[in-house]
Amino acid sequence: MSFFRSLALAAAAMVLATGVASAKDWTKVRFGTEGAYPPFNQTSADGKLVGFDIDIGNALCDKMKVQCEWVVQDWDGIIPALQANKFDAVLSSMSITDERKKIVSFSDKYYTSPIAFMAPKDAKLTDISPASLAGKTIGTQSSTISANYLQDLYGKSDVKLYPTQDEANLELGNGRLDVAVADKFVAYQWLQTDAGKCCDFVGKDVTEQKYVGDGIGIAFRKDDEGLKDKVNKALAEIRADGTYAKINAKYFPFSIYGDK
Repeated sequence: MSFFRSLALAAAAMVLATGVASAKDWTKVRFGTEGAYPPFNQTSADGKLVGFDIDIGNALCDKMKVQCEWVVQDWDGIIPALQANKFDAVLSSMSITDERKKIVSFSDKYYTSPIAFMAPKDAKLTDISPASLAGKTIGTQSSTISANYLQDLYGKSDVKLYPTQDEANLELGNGRLDVAVADKFVAYQWLQTDAGKCCDFVGKDVTEQKYVGDGIGIAFRKDDEGLKDKVNKALAEIRADGTYAKINAKYFPFSIYGDK
């Protein structure tokens, strides 16, 4: 073997060894979540994080054999907090959109949710087109796909944005909104509560890819591809072994995963 070939092989081995050594050994994963988005993530009366997202995250950690740590973060600042290394991934019912993909990397989807409109039952509203709702007051959570949809198309309505979806729902129930807009399954859960008995779904669900994206995924910093790969593998495993179906059934009497 020539001297130069030996040097080249030694250099290649050194690069490979350095790459392996620098790859993060994930023994703990810190998930960031809003903690105010029932039934997906919320803080219970005794201060514990509960919900579909939390159960999914804990199941993923079990599969990956890592310790789960949860960090509560206001929705508006959740991506900046991820970039600032406050946590390792966002597991908080975040839609996979082209705009967000410019900033973060996403896992495979773990459920799919269209946008839905809600109104008081006695309003007898059927037409939710921008023309029909001109002059009406519509509310939703800020920095969401629902907010983007309303701001793009409902310029002739009075669009009100709230820090949480619960606040928008409360305003609808109290008669201060004509219509509220939310992810379908969040809205469904609220409509089952005493506060939500006032209201019902109206019109057709919004399913345009431009707004609802490619489903709901877990967001990562773009340089954490190794963690994303581990999470995707674990997602496939909980789907295959029935864990996902059990979690789904705990919250909904129908599948929320959606078509492939």
